[in-house]
Amino acid sequence: MDTTQTNVENKISLTREGHLALVTLNRPDDLNCFDMDMLAQLERALEQIRFDKEVRVVIFTGAGDRSFSTGADLKERRTMTEAQVRSFIHKIRSVFDQVEELPQPTIAAINGFCFGGGFELALACDFRYAADTAKLGMTEVSWAIIPGAGGTQRLPRLIGKGKAKELILTARKIDAATAETLEILNGVATKENLLAKCTELAEEIMQNGPLAVIQAKYAINYGCEVDLKTGLKIESKAYEVIIPTTDRIEALNAFSEKRKPEFKGE
Repeated sequence: MDTTQTNVENKISLTREGHLALVTLNRPDDLNCFDMDMLAQLERALEQIRFDKEVRVVIFTGAGDRSFSTGADLKERRTMTEAQVRSFIHKIRSVFDQVEELPQPTIAAINGFCFGGGFELALACDFRYAADTAKLGMTEVSWAIIPGAGGTQRLPRLIGKGKAKELILTARKIDAATAETLEILNGVATKENLLAKCTELAEEIMQNGPLAVIQAKYAINYGCEVDLKTGLKIESKAYEVIIPTTDRIEALNAFSEKRKPEFKGE
């Protein structure tokens, strides 16, 4: 990768190497849990990524060797009024929606504890890989609340209502192997190889036409939420966006000339 750019705030680190962006949740002493300030910093990072044409894949991970994220900062939560709690839940749901709606493919590199809102962040990503030592759980009901950042909606869509209810209503914590069996995870790696595993997937994706990748993700995400006939129309519209692109012509020329295409995202 040819270029490294870094934008570090005290609770979120955004690093770009070539076409790959790495977002690191940076509160390791607090198990990378979310307070309002951290959410605001993450939102700024997402805005920067969304409009950066050079970013083609995004990896999310946690700082330190213990935790991806354990969700909301309960110390801060204790100081909040009911109105402030409502505001926090609105914000975290909005920010995680923005993760899901990024045009670029997203990968959660789950390097440790992944509980509550941390799990919900991972669910908002397109792909999830975990360290073999990681623990995952939708633990909110054990704190007399419910998942409020998409967990009750994204988890059932991923693994089915029955299994999702079992995990959410018991607040059960599961290991990475179990999460992979339930198809919550795309794969498991050693902690030392986790980022390399995620980067390998990112590089495989980044070999392809970046605008085509964006439109394929769009068609899948929005087409799966509607009936088949409407989904096929969404696919057709997404394809039409690609037809006039320079990259499509470059791919045809490269095929004819028996060389690897050089995509520019145009």
